[in-house]
Amino acid sequence: MRAITSDTGNLVGAKLYVGYGQTEADMRANSRFAMVCTVTAAVRGPAPVLLGTAGNFATLAKTAVSTVPTSAVTGNIGVSPAATSYLTGFSLTMVGTLSATSPQVTGSLYGADMSPPTNTSLTTAVLDMEAAYNDAAGRPTPDYLNLGSGNIGGLTLAPGLYKWGSSVTIPADVTISGGPNDAWIFQMSRNLSISASKRVTLAGGAQAKNIFWQAAGDVTLGSGASFTGNVLTQSAVIIQTGATLNGRALAQTRVTLDAAVVTTSCSTCRQ
Repeated sequence: MRAITSDTGNLVGAKLYVGYGQTEADMRANSRFAMVCTVTAAVRGPAPVLLGTAGNFATLAKTAVSTVPTSAVTGNIGVSPAATSYLTGFSLTMVGTLSATSPQVTGSLYGADMSPPTNTSLTTAVLDMEAAYNDAAGRPTPDYLNLGSGNIGGLTLAPGLYKWGSSVTIPADVTISGGPNDAWIFQMSRNLSISASKRVTLAGGAQAKNIFWQAAGDVTLGSGASFTGNVLTQSAVIIQTGATLNGRALAQTRVTLDAAVVTTSCSTCRQ
């Protein structure tokens, strides 16, 4: 039997015959094979973080979500235990007592003082957000420890668990490269920031939904920056003028938007 030692990534979906014979044609013609397997894509990196009902939101915070118009959010926005009055800058239109709409939001906005079941659903979503943060922060045995001493500008990041005992800065473009089922978790004990007009881009089929940035401090996206992934912070998410987030901003204090764009895929988002 000959071992397969090469990368089979380009064979995904193909049939793999395991058997014996003088040649492959001999093996197949005389049915000298034990099994037929379909080559599937390998999954690299940690298991994705489960967001629970927090995943129903593009932006979720405990104390406030504010915007300097005009921002553009695709997905739901929620704040809890803070009240609806802490959703500021959106020019809200109430939809009964259960939700609100805004010209800046393709989706719905929710506050903790809205009627049941909205208020109880928000409580659950915040608990799920906290659980997701703790899960991401608690993953052991990192594949990469203190990479770049916290400066990851210019790097290409493979699937895996990354950990820093410091803040992390992105002063130059970063590429996240991997397959559609691969996952990335980035743990940092302090802040995360990307400089103005810099980009975090995807390659190789990597998906934003499988990328998780866990920061104990503030997360700041500089003016005109483009960022990708689920942001889980114990503090604030600050998205400066013209910055773009392809993913989610899930903050245990506040989220501030300044003519920003936040886009997430959400089957429950509605307008």
